[in-house]
Amino acid sequence: MTHAMTLDLGPQTRIVARLAAGVPDARLDDPTPCPEYAVSHMLNHLTGLAVAFRDAARKDLGPTTDTAPDPTASALPSGWREELPRVLGELAEAWRDPAAWTGMTRAGGVDLPGEIAGAVAVDELVIHGWDLARATGQEYTPDQAALGASHAFLLAAAEDESRGGGIFGAVVPVPDDAPLLARAVGLSGRDPDWTPPTSA
Repeated sequence: MTHAMTLDLGPQTRIVARLAAGVPDARLDDPTPCPEYAVSHMLNHLTGLAVAFRDAARKDLGPTTDTAPDPTASALPSGWREELPRVLGELAEAWRDPAAWTGMTRAGGVDLPGEIAGAVAVDELVIHGWDLARATGQEYTPDQAALGASHAFLLAAAEDESRGGGIFGAVVPVPDDAPLLARAVGLSGRDPDWTPPTSA
């Protein structure tokens, strides 16, 4: 990109916060479209990435930005229902500073330009919002600006074999005339038709 991208993450973080609020405790152990993640792991991941990318935006580099996420390594904190919407709000606020999108920063232990870090944060919010909604049977309409940015990011990653390197998993083919969300989900390595397994 030749110009700095800026995007208000607020609409998408509020959507994700609403989805999280709609998860009943009884669904925390349910599977998600990510085979290794239960719903509780996905919520843990969203909490951790909100903190990491908030600090990346602030260029506040340290333990939160230096380590790759492993949401299965620890239990979901008991106060997650209060913490997740709070850190999502802080994430959106941090990326409202135009300086967040410039210069270099770090997230997940990887040094990257601020503009790319912002794009990754948007993509995580859009795709994991879909994961959470699909796993818990909730309706999901992402913020359209965030969805467009997520699809563009995933498409560029899929077309550049030197970037991504399988991070997103193998692309799932989706018809060109499918809705943009379905195409983004396919590019992220997920099946847009995924539904939770029916309990016997």
